[in-house]
Amino acid sequence: GSTTRLPKLSQVPHTFVSLLFFSKYTVINTMSSNNNTTFAIATAAAAVGASLVYFTLNGSSSSKSARPKGSSVPAPEGERKYLIGGNWKSNGTLAEQEDRVKIFNEAGPIPSNCEVAICAPYIHLPMLLSKLREDIAVGAQNCGNNEKDGAFTGEIGAHMLTDIGCTWVIIGHSERREGFGMVGETEKLCAEKLKVALDKGLKVMFAIGEKKEERESDVTMEVCAKQLDPAIELLAEAEWANVAIAYEPVWAIGTGLTATPEMAQETHADIRAYISKKVSPEVASKIRIQYGGSMKGANAKELLAQPDIDGGLIGGASLKADFFNVVNGVPM
Repeated sequence: GSTTRLPKLSQVPHTFVSLLFFSKYTVINTMSSNNNTTFAIATAAAAVGASLVYFTLNGSSSSKSARPKGSSVPAPEGERKYLIGGNWKSNGTLAEQEDRVKIFNEAGPIPSNCEVAICAPYIHLPMLLSKLREDIAVGAQNCGNNEKDGAFTGEIGAHMLTDIGCTWVIIGHSERREGFGMVGETEKLCAEKLKVALDKGLKVMFAIGEKKEERESDVTMEVCAKQLDPAIELLAEAEWANVAIAYEPVWAIGTGLTATPEMAQETHADIRAYISKKVSPEVASKIRIQYGGSMKGANAKELLAQPDIDGGLIGGASLKADFFNVVNGVPM
């Protein structure tokens, strides 16, 4: 009778399901011939075997066992552990991201008083979860407000991110609040996403911040409060333990402009005081507030020396080796 061509062995990982179907089909349709049945069984075994070899060598997208070990250097412990987050935004081919991972894997130890996370485009998360050193957490740059699977075309749910092994997500970045060729996200929507992400087990860098004209009009804290209030209404006090507030003055993101350490410290202190008043003094004393306005290796040490600046959310510098200059800028 007619024969069906087998895929090349190099195609097995991408055609595993098809091979299983082919094998089953061949068995059903060749029961009258012992030779053909033997061939069909061998084909099924080959398909299963090839797939097992592939996943053994490469690991599934959510496997953490294959990730390289990291290393740390002792550092003085403060009231709050520093958090340095990298936001790769919409940058990079797979090859470019693999090069970045190699640079970070070889970048040396991370201070023990510092937590590091990289938030990458969705399509690169599985690669980071298998190849990035294990002492750098992996996160996404956004997630939906949907609590489960459903008709949410183009959306990625928080439950999907935790399923593959992500631990962090950025919510409320100014670029999404403002919109880029689309309607921006409202304060209410950002708060809903925050709540869903926490409910599904993610930790969240919740971004807030004012525009240039708002800074010049001296309404910075009013803007930040407006962005925080819906979240304060939704979250129980205990849930704030898994939230970091990323203060990002919009006028300083990607512009090369940076708030002076004194300006940044003043706003961070105001945000902490607001959390103390609206949530609790205990939460305010423990919550980490990152600075996100063009922090890089050249200015990180001075910014991170401020008492209420507990880390950074790094954009452009996180795409380069300079990211580790920021990491190494934490007080030692």
